[in-house]
Amino acid sequence: MFKEIYSKTIKLAGHKSSSFFLGLVSFIESFIFPIPPDVLIIPMTIAKKQEWIKIALIATIGSVLGACLGYFIGYVFFNEIGIKIFELYGVDNTSFLKDKISSEGGVIAWMTILAIAGFSPIPFKLLTITSGFVHFNLLYFIIVSLITRGSRFFIIAFLIGNFGFAMKKIIEKKLLKVSMVLSIILIIFAYLIYKLLVNFIS
Repeated sequence: MFKEIYSKTIKLAGHKSSSFFLGLVSFIESFIFPIPPDVLIIPMTIAKKQEWIKIALIATIGSVLGACLGYFIGYVFFNEIGIKIFELYGVDNTSFLKDKISSEGGVIAWMTILAIAGFSPIPFKLLTITSGFVHFNLLYFIIVSLITRGSRFFIIAFLIGNFGFAMKKIIEKKLLKVSMVLSIILIIFAYLIYKLLVNFIS
């Protein structure tokens, strides 16, 4: 089933309304759709290299808006909708989640997990829904989602847009490793800023 969805998603990249479909796929991927926006970003950027910023921006905005809907589903409709989405991805034990952010350390840990999911193939949708379910700070959630998803999509679009088709295989093989390193750096940087602000205010 996923292969069929993947093939149909790829075909959308050549459609005259590909920008709309990119925004739509980016939006629904953040809370339920199994195929990441990358499969549209890469062929679209190869075809329209000069529009790589626009393509990355559409994907980022769509993804963050979808993440907010995922957060809302977890916050309000977790038992009615959220659990069913979890079951779709083979996750059936959610009782432990509320204890994960009971302390400051839990908040930082959750931000780190959310950031890694934003960069990597870990189902981002499960983290967006869970963030709402555990009532994770909405502002932190939006900021982390914006930084990680935006960085991921802009990196892909920039490399394809400036270095062409030759970067496609490199991105497919190395993106996860590079993204994981970047996500760790970003989280450490964000944590240091957070600590400085707390110390400054107090």
